[in-house]
Amino acid sequence: MAKSASTKREAMSKVDTAWLRMERPTNLMMITGVLMFAAPLQHAKIKQLLGERFLAYPRFRQKAVNTPSGAYWETDADFDLDWHVRLAALPGASGKAELESFVGELASSPLDHSKPLWQFHVVENYRGGSVLIARIHHCYADGLALVQVMLSLTDTAPDPQQHADLAKTWLKRDGGNLWQRMLEPAQAGMGKALKIGNKVFEKIAQMIADPEVAANVAREGGEITRELANALLLSDDPHTALKGPLGVIKRVAWADPLPLEEVKTLGRALGCTVNDVLLACASGALRSYLLDQGDEVDGLTIRATVPVNLRPLEHAKKLGNHFGLVFLELPVGEANPLRRLERVGACMRELKRSRQAIVTLGLLAALGMGPQALQAPALELFSRKATTVATNVPGPQQPLYLTGVEVSELMFWVPQSGSIGVGLSILSYNGNVHFGLIGDAKRVRDPDAVTTRFAREFEKLVLIALMEDWDSEINAGDAAATLEHELIR
Repeated sequence: MAKSASTKREAMSKVDTAWLRMERPTNLMMITGVLMFAAPLQHAKIKQLLGERFLAYPRFRQKAVNTPSGAYWETDADFDLDWHVRLAALPGASGKAELESFVGELASSPLDHSKPLWQFHVVENYRGGSVLIARIHHCYADGLALVQVMLSLTDTAPDPQQHADLAKTWLKRDGGNLWQRMLEPAQAGMGKALKIGNKVFEKIAQMIADPEVAANVAREGGEITRELANALLLSDDPHTALKGPLGVIKRVAWADPLPLEEVKTLGRALGCTVNDVLLACASGALRSYLLDQGDEVDGLTIRATVPVNLRPLEHAKKLGNHFGLVFLELPVGEANPLRRLERVGACMRELKRSRQAIVTLGLLAALGMGPQALQAPALELFSRKATTVATNVPGPQQPLYLTGVEVSELMFWVPQSGSIGVGLSILSYNGNVHFGLIGDAKRVRDPDAVTTRFAREFEKLVLIALMEDWDSEINAGDAAATLEHELIR
């Protein structure tokens, strides 16, 4: 944040610089969030709230300025809140499809780089209530920090004077989410991640230019540099309907929420975590979609890059990007839902023991301090190794209120980078799990065709668990195979 009111410019961190420079017409570096309300919002009250709480973070009054020698933050002398808080309307008696279309249009529209890179759009007429859509450039903060920023706009009671300390209730969540489970080993190597950015920039350049250098490092290097080399040596993800040339149009969709307690119960019954269940369901939904597109998927595995937080959750209010990325395998070629679940769980456990997140944070720092000429090939090299970005954010398990109006549903998407054209988002809030997809229109013409399959995949696993309870002599694998044959569509 700005050091004082008189400070006009401030050097941007190397990692934030990397995210600023990642922007392409085919992949805008915006985090897009959608908050839905059962009752109407008032535009004037929203603007007042944002002026008081959102702008309490001085960073949001600053422009992100990129130059060949580096990037910096500069206070916008002509800051105009009216430019950043816009009123919008959907046509007629619009429903979910029209809202999804509008959010897709916003996700496809670049922010104005001559101003601070964020906007809020208030949709006044949606199902008798309202919608608030936020667009914030990734260089300002990572997803966890921005979730905390958004939560700071809300209250835990309709009357703000009865507001409880949301931070404490939110941060006391159980350890069932990916970020928290991977937090301790990742934080232990935070210093190593920064040393990568400071000391091995030339080695990274050599690895990118010559795979043989990476192979040698993988055999002989230390723990961190070996992990980097192994990441560089990953094979490219296979070409599917989801992986290919990108356009400039994004489309979004979200599924009806699932009760979180049902997901937890299923996880306990099948001996896995909530995240294992949700990501296995996402894998099954992608498999079914690819089959409908005519792809040969048997035996196929695709990868998702998954953000991993690298700072204590209680520091989430601090802006900036403090996360690494890991490559999670999604076994879309596995026809058996139970085997898919087992493979996702095994990969998650393996990633927990790895240092991939530390390595990628160091790589981002190195790219931020290097020339853009190196960043482009490095970004493309890593984006070729994954088909989608998958995020899982734990939200508060209590109702939230914005200007006294209850938030009924939440959804968000982080940007995809390079040649990645699909993003998967999972967010838990107030006893429900929300699943959404954002995709390049060339790769996913109808994202609802994926999101509607998410609940169906969950139902398959529920049926498997019930069959195991009903008859202990039933072979779970055979039962799963039968269900896959009957329910694949």
